[in-house]
Amino acid sequence: MLRYLARRLVSLALSLLVASAVIFVSLEIVPGDPAAYMLGLNAQEDTLTALREELGLNKGPVARYFSWLTGMASGDFGTSYTYRTPVADMISDRLWISLPLALYALTLSVLIAFPAGIWAASQRGKPADLAVMGVTQLGVAIPNFWFAMLMVLIFAINLRWFSAGGFAGWDNGLLAGMKSLTLPAIALALPQASILTRVMRSALLDTLGEDYIRTARAKGLSRGQALRRHALRNAMIPVLTIIGLQFSFLMAGAIIIENVFFLPGLGQLVFKAISARDLIVVESVVMLLVFAVIVVNFAVDIAYAWVDPRLRGR
Repeated sequence: MLRYLARRLVSLALSLLVASAVIFVSLEIVPGDPAAYMLGLNAQEDTLTALREELGLNKGPVARYFSWLTGMASGDFGTSYTYRTPVADMISDRLWISLPLALYALTLSVLIAFPAGIWAASQRGKPADLAVMGVTQLGVAIPNFWFAMLMVLIFAINLRWFSAGGFAGWDNGLLAGMKSLTLPAIALALPQASILTRVMRSALLDTLGEDYIRTARAKGLSRGQALRRHALRNAMIPVLTIIGLQFSFLMAGAIIIENVFFLPGLGQLVFKAISARDLIVVESVVMLLVFAVIVVNFAVDIAYAWVDPRLRGR
């Protein structure tokens, strides 16, 4: 197990290194000069030169890459070209919105999908199973931003139970902050819950066809008892994979939802940084999201061995 962990950690470090190079090169080849964008079309050449030197843009690409890489290793993401504040502080302020939002949405997705998937598998071919599959098909087909606008219309404008947008801030209490994130979290969770429900049902049905399930049924267990006691844990491998992918998506793919609800999270930060050609912010945020994806995948790999003892032996 220790050798396995060591190999996975080396793979994680190499993946981060390759990802950093790809992110840096991708943004380097994007046309446009941040200094010229900041100063406008009529800027003098000597002024542009002075600003490039101040921002560190006068250095070569290789020097800037290694400067950025070593800075990130020590927690220094550089200084924003536009706001002239440390990028690490900007990310930290917005991470306390995006991370709770992703965790909130993932929790709702799991709480919806697990009972629905188990119920659908236990009622295979019956009207309840068909109803669950029909609802999840709609959830998969409808984009989350449409859910977001629909919930704003119903719960914010008509019923006035929630605000239509903005974030109350954690300083006003946990309840106020969670209330601000509830509608965005539901909008993000519903499509993910639909996908997870279908995966859970499919994995359980595959497991229920195994020989040990038939043996358990022959010993007198009902279908529901065999499902809960034996099938559920063995069906968790594909489910854990989807949960890991969903958390990565919720962290990196909430840009539209954050803009719908005017949440000052990482998505809105990236959107504004791209518009302002603030490349150091874009590089750092994307690198942070890549790091989150890789770490989550690493945690899912470890969870495989915890869920299925057969994998520990291998």
